[in-house]
Amino acid sequence: MKPSKNKCDVLVIGTGMAGMAAALFAAQKGLSTAHAGMTGAINFSSGLLDLLGVYPIGTQAGIWKNPWEGIEALVQDMPQHPFARISKSEIRESIDEFTAFLEKNGLSYTGYPDGNALVITPAGTVKPTFRVPLSMWKGVKAYEEKSPCLIADFRGIKAFSSRQIAETLKHEWPELRNARLSLPNLKADIYPKHLAQTMESPDMLEALIRELKPHIGNVKAVGLPALLGVCKTAQILSRLETELGTDIFEIPTIPPSVAGSRIRAAFEKGLSPLKIQPFYQKQVMGFQRLPDGNFLLDVGHTEKESQIQAKGIILASGRFFGKGLHADRKQIRESIFDLPVSQPQSRSKWHDPDFLAPAGHPVNLAGLETDEYFRPLGKGGKAAYENLFAAGSILAHQDWPRMKCGSGLAIATAYKAVKEMCAYI
Repeated sequence: MKPSKNKCDVLVIGTGMAGMAAALFAAQKGLSTAHAGMTGAINFSSGLLDLLGVYPIGTQAGIWKNPWEGIEALVQDMPQHPFARISKSEIRESIDEFTAFLEKNGLSYTGYPDGNALVITPAGTVKPTFRVPLSMWKGVKAYEEKSPCLIADFRGIKAFSSRQIAETLKHEWPELRNARLSLPNLKADIYPKHLAQTMESPDMLEALIRELKPHIGNVKAVGLPALLGVCKTAQILSRLETELGTDIFEIPTIPPSVAGSRIRAAFEKGLSPLKIQPFYQKQVMGFQRLPDGNFLLDVGHTEKESQIQAKGIILASGRFFGKGLHADRKQIRESIFDLPVSQPQSRSKWHDPDFLAPAGHPVNLAGLETDEYFRPLGKGGKAAYENLFAAGSILAHQDWPRMKCGSGLAIATAYKAVKEMCAYI
């Protein structure tokens, strides 16, 4: 079959948080946009939108109530961190535009104007995050107030234990207790998303209400795993609160998570009217640089199916999980354009001798060096291509899982990369 021919102003490569955000921002700015990548990575999101929660890594003193003050300290110590190339106003605009888009498409977020909130995790710890799904917000308030609270789970569901959460937090939250609920036709190997969809049925919701009622007592809030529907979470929460007479909130689950699927569903709904050309479940298999400076890229699943001519590219292909970076026995390589990757000088230096080193491992900071416009640098230390920009976790000098800055970094660098792309085009 002859490959289809396509043209666009910008091709976004990658369908994780940074790729979705870049496609959104580019289309909103009036650029004709194509979007390619193997979908699925965003399903591993917790649903929380971190900005900066921890710095320095590995210290209790490094937990920040105010992420903006944390960013100031971070960029003073690490001037090569991606946040150092983005103004505070640009970061704020990016988060506001991103959450406004989600709100418009049925997924509400909230939080403190300039502060992090502490969210209960499935491990029974709490983590700082900047923007919280509305379905989880009453859990933030319950933890702050230490009001009488019940954490419940479902018999047969793995990797979420209300008992573990209660036991871990009971030293600081005496009026926290737990319960295990039995729901009909719930198999031990049921997938979280399937259970969430099942929760949208009236019969399952009635069963949940019947199971919870005997446990309510004097509790002011009830926490449940974030499985209360995929698209009807607000309606389910409202019904539960009306029937039970108490606040109900969700607690994030381990990935792949339903909360991540909700973000993906909101993007699928909201990006379609923006007329973005989708090339999902496709990968970039090769590229050419045309005489006019444009890129011509071969895209397909296992073989070339389409060719896309783009005036510019935003590379948001992620690190190892997203296959934006590839490690062999000698070095780390960028997978599409063979761009230089900032990394320790030898493989023996990739890891700290202590596997559980609190500060992480040097390899966690590997990624692409960029100029001030977020254009990846070539072997000569200058921009490899004037119309190639990068965003998200593929960028060097950041350790997003430990700094608790993953979503904020993805969204803000996508916003900045699109802004610089507009100036180029």
